[in-house]
Amino acid sequence: MRLAGDGVAALEMIEREPPDLVLLDVRMPRMDGYEVCRRIKSTPRGKLLPVVMITGLSQTGHRVAALEAGADDFMTKPVEGAELTARVRSALRLKELYNTLDSAEHVIFSLATAVEAKDSFTEQHTQRVGESARLLGQRLGLPENTLDTLYRGGMIHDIGKIGVSDAILHKPGPLDPNEVPQMQAHVAIGESIVKPLQSTSGLLPIIRHHHERFDGGGYPDRLRAREIPRAARIVSVCDAFDALVNDRPYRVRRSTAEAIAVLRAGSGTQWDPETVELLANELPTIQHLGAA
Repeated sequence: MRLAGDGVAALEMIEREPPDLVLLDVRMPRMDGYEVCRRIKSTPRGKLLPVVMITGLSQTGHRVAALEAGADDFMTKPVEGAELTARVRSALRLKELYNTLDSAEHVIFSLATAVEAKDSFTEQHTQRVGESARLLGQRLGLPENTLDTLYRGGMIHDIGKIGVSDAILHKPGPLDPNEVPQMQAHVAIGESIVKPLQSTSGLLPIIRHHHERFDGGGYPDRLRAREIPRAARIVSVCDAFDALVNDRPYRVRRSTAEAIAVLRAGSGTQWDPETVELLANELPTIQHLGAA
């Protein structure tokens, strides 16, 4: 067990050496427990860290505030030893479940990385798509959980390509009619890989629908316009832009201006017009992210 004298020191200690569990008092010097909890839970690592808040304030509002800050449990002083032990054990069991979940997600994201490693032309492509999609979501004012979905969905949108032969993935020319369905199958393959894991269920619409077209001519379900999930529409534009400005086996890269011209030419038919213009307006920031 390690003790911190105030909220700021607690955050520094957690950053240096993450614990299995955090017990937080609401009233602490320099930073109260609510703010400490919010900051812990705002980080990828902290989201999976159980936080139990303890306070001498018994009003319901304090319990609500603690839960809204992200606390996993809340106790009111005086705390009996047996109750504290039981709550801590419960929180640690939760941590074990989180660790199992985190390991399963890690396997999926490792598979996505393996797909990229098969093709030097797509190195870091999914990272750029994820970062760009998250940026566009921020500009749209979407909530943090949706931004996380955009980033993670962008990272693994093409995971199904692990089930497509290298001969098709790396073909230097257009696919023939027999090869097109095999390439298109990657969205269903990706969906089947990710679907068993409940924690990634929010990513499924991106994986399945990022090749739909705004005019309904895409695949696999021929959705059109607003029928296409918004996250998939955003990732689709980011995916297309990054592909255009980087080399592919079948063509050389386009300039940024040429890529935007292609996207605008397909605005309203292949891609969502709002997202195309948003990306065009955010080019300086996207270029800073390394997407162009």
